[in-house]
Amino acid sequence: MSDSTDRTYAYKSLPRSIEETLEMLESQSYVADRALATVLYLSLKMHRPLFLEGEAGVGKTEIAKVLSQALGRPLIRLQCYEGLDVSSAVYEWNYPAQMLEIRLAEATGETDRESIEQGIFSERYLIKRPVLEAVSAPAGAAPVFLIDELDRTDEAFEAFLLEILSDNQVTIPEIGTIKAAEPPIVVITTNRTREIHDALKRRCLYHWVDYPDAATELEIIRRKVPGCNAALSAEVVAYVQKLREMELFKNPGVAETIDWANALTELDRMALDPKTVSDTIGTLLKYQDDIARIEGSEGRKLLEEIKSELAVTQ
Repeated sequence: MSDSTDRTYAYKSLPRSIEETLEMLESQSYVADRALATVLYLSLKMHRPLFLEGEAGVGKTEIAKVLSQALGRPLIRLQCYEGLDVSSAVYEWNYPAQMLEIRLAEATGETDRESIEQGIFSERYLIKRPVLEAVSAPAGAAPVFLIDELDRTDEAFEAFLLEILSDNQVTIPEIGTIKAAEPPIVVITTNRTREIHDALKRRCLYHWVDYPDAATELEIIRRKVPGCNAALSAEVVAYVQKLREMELFKNPGVAETIDWANALTELDRMALDPKTVSDTIGTLLKYQDDIARIEGSEGRKLLEEIKSELAVTQ
């Protein structure tokens, strides 16, 4: 699905160094380390897809959105899911319009079958899905193409993507090969629920996006939730960092940390207390077993620990 509908984009030049890449990310309030900026710069410079792997909620998808905004390019997003096929991802024919064209041809006495086929199997009746849309952009207007959560699809779809990633082209049997006038900026994300085949990874530059350390996550909260006071932000980040050290079914990602900070700010909370944690924990944890564990004595002990540690550092 494209995010470019009815928008006019001011295309900007690609960053010319790692430092400029860091500045570009900074301009969009995306907190990144030099390792990420380096692989992102090389991906743009070498026209290679960027393969981002990591836990859900650590900011992988956000990188594609940041690139779209910072470079002034449309974002085309292919959200992957189990059973994704060519008709949903690449293209399909407008069958009702084709049938109408055939009926009209018959009504006018057209009998040349080859001529009718050439007419109905033309771009006029082609419905472009995200993959075809990404490679069909004119030169100078290459989009950011996000292939999100690739691990949700199957190996057959991975194999299909190889032509696109290698040659920036799509083959449509009835028309032929459509090649990109300019390669799109491709960002692939996976939450590693299954391994992606080496053949696909070889065509990409790879980066593991990890959970941020406390200082980085605190800076993210400062930028994304400016209404959250400094003391509460420190407690929120310390609490989340402690949770990630526990054996939970699903650790909270950065997205959940931001949600929690936003929720607490909306409730005008100035600090964490056991009742507040219990009332709002559903914005942070998404599995009942994890929530039940934190709502017990273990959660209260955790809160006491972070308050004690923060008191020492202040």
